[in-house]
Amino acid sequence: METRRLFDEDAYVKDFQATVISIEPQSEASFVYDIVLDQTAFFPEEGGQSADTGRLGAGQVQDIQIKDGVITHQVLFEDSEKDLPKVGDMITGSIQWDRRYTNMQNHTGEHIFSGIVHSKFGFENVGFHLSDNSVTMDYNGMLTEEDVRFVEAQANAAIYENIEVRCEYPDRENLAQLDYRSKKELSGAIRIVTIPGVDVCACCAPHVHRTGEVGMLKVIGFQKYKGGTRLEIRCGWRALQHYRDMLEQLQRISQQLSAAIPQIPEYIERLMAENRRLAGELREVRGAEIARRMQEIPAGQNHVFIYAKDIDSHQMRQTVNELVKEHGGYCGVFSQTNVDNIAYIIGAASMDCREVGTTLKERFDAKGGGKAEMIQGAISGVDYDTIEQYLMGRYSS
Repeated sequence: METRRLFDEDAYVKDFQATVISIEPQSEASFVYDIVLDQTAFFPEEGGQSADTGRLGAGQVQDIQIKDGVITHQVLFEDSEKDLPKVGDMITGSIQWDRRYTNMQNHTGEHIFSGIVHSKFGFENVGFHLSDNSVTMDYNGMLTEEDVRFVEAQANAAIYENIEVRCEYPDRENLAQLDYRSKKELSGAIRIVTIPGVDVCACCAPHVHRTGEVGMLKVIGFQKYKGGTRLEIRCGWRALQHYRDMLEQLQRISQQLSAAIPQIPEYIERLMAENRRLAGELREVRGAEIARRMQEIPAGQNHVFIYAKDIDSHQMRQTVNELVKEHGGYCGVFSQTNVDNIAYIIGAASMDCREVGTTLKERFDAKGGGKAEMIQGAISGVDYDTIEQYLMGRYSS
């Protein structure tokens, strides 16, 4: 017998009573039981939306699944001997309402956004996931930044209009006349969610009564994805919390920089320019130091290895190329990039550098690769003196 879906009849039911149809432990050692009721207001994991949570009797609802119309509640009982219900018992369920309601706000917001994308651009929503924080949608077409901002504005206009949201099961005749969105082929009774002038879509989830309850819709980010567009939104209370978090971060940055929030971009640009100037000066100083050390290397010495702290890969490669012109064997530059990591570039005019690369991997578990004339990589957890001692012992002139 299929479970009566109270959330279909009224998405705002927070508490309900039902009869226990079956109860089975998930395992002998588990305090989690699978419970089937004659009716439930708990929405199961379905259609890209996570399941409701809350309490069922004295137990904590951890998950809810549906199969062939039967809804199974996975419930944790801390004292199974005392609190466990029996088949035929009447039991009370209580939805974790704040979570359910924010899910409703965000799912309705997704319908508004996807309906506008469909009507304006003809794209389908081919992927949907509603988590406890945000909503992710995948569209089978490319949206530009201008497109996204347009849809966002239109979606919020629809929210402000406070349009009625209708959830119905049309009969076959009326259903056949509807032009509605659906991610897959459906059979049996089909539930249609209609937001007049905005969207008509097959959907099994609870929704708010009117679009005004969505509060607001904000696009958090979007990117190219599988030839289309992946987009993330937040609505209602979750959008408000996101803005609170962002504002707190901006206020902390403002205090650290001693700059008003509107001045932060300009201040950061100045800091970046200064950083580039100082980095350039530092490269010149380090370049001069490396040049001095190169001059101190005896002419004709084979297998030359130089250690320099925190120089970039361009400078390392340039130094190796200069060493290879003057010295035979392997010529390498090692640079300490952080406390536990030493990067290296090794070149040679007439030897295969992959041989020394293999040696470093075997001895120090080095990561990297390259071609015969030059390799590069990194070694972690080993100091340079140990590396140099090993290399000079193996590759002495």
